[in-house]
Amino acid sequence: MRPRLVFAGTPDFAVPGLHACIENGDVVAVYTQPDRPAGRGRRLTASPVKQAAVAAGIPVEQPVSLKSAQAQARLRALAPDLMVVIAYGLILPRKLLAIPRLGCWNVHASLLPRWRGAAPIQRAILAGDTETGVCLMQMDAGLDTGPVLLSASTSIAADDTGGSVHDRLARMGARVLADGLRRIIDGEVLQATPQPEAGATYAGKLDKAEAMLDFSRPAIELGRKVRAFDPWPVAEADVAGERVRVWGAESRDAGTGAGDSRKPGEIVAAGRHGIDVACGEGVLRILKLQRAGGRVIDAADYVNARPELRTA
Repeated sequence: MRPRLVFAGTPDFAVPGLHACIENGDVVAVYTQPDRPAGRGRRLTASPVKQAAVAAGIPVEQPVSLKSAQAQARLRALAPDLMVVIAYGLILPRKLLAIPRLGCWNVHASLLPRWRGAAPIQRAILAGDTETGVCLMQMDAGLDTGPVLLSASTSIAADDTGGSVHDRLARMGARVLADGLRRIIDGEVLQATPQPEAGATYAGKLDKAEAMLDFSRPAIELGRKVRAFDPWPVAEADVAGERVRVWGAESRDAGTGAGDSRKPGEIVAAGRHGIDVACGEGVLRILKLQRAGGRVIDAADYVNARPELRTA
């Protein structure tokens, strides 16, 4: 028999998971964050999950908190077999976790216990991880500390960005969730494997202040930051006195030694290949950037607009 489900999620990442629930269960309600101001007009905008729920004709709940007795009574009245949570953004109190007959499942975008917390995708890229994945977890009162039911892994390629890994893991998470739901429909009891404490790391929430590139740092580290912060919050840099957003870059060895004699932040070379900036170690080649109020352009076009930077 198809399980009676309540789904809780907010951003784009959670939408494939909602669709997996609709296909493999009876979704009686969707919980999502209250509408927020967005865009230049700061109009109240429904979350991607709310938009998907409304399109599917599913009732939507948008409590500010789940801590009140009223909010918990509302969930209890829905009588769910299972609550599925993906990037919801609200804390689920211990009492609420016990309401669904089968408890609460969470799809998390890392291979737990590595990168518990709010920004596992970006932190994995920043750290230079070569592998990540998704875990279907039985929720407990801790922060992403519950036992793992199912998981799937994927490599992080040298050209992966926060956006590309996000989209890949969203699809993978939905597949793992669908697999778990089909198994319980078939009567299987999923094995819950406790997470080891060894190797646990915390993925702190991203802050726009982190986006600034510090050229005294190694180029390889800055290249990872550019990729991790695409599409948000987007890396920023001072290029010959102008603040720009950096959308594409790659780290390079100083090579000929030209970068070795330059101070961090100085331009080593600029031309059709890009803009090479000396770093604490190596050189960062900027490939795509955006001036204030402008569109994203190739570095070569930027050099054409600032011919004083051209070296070749």
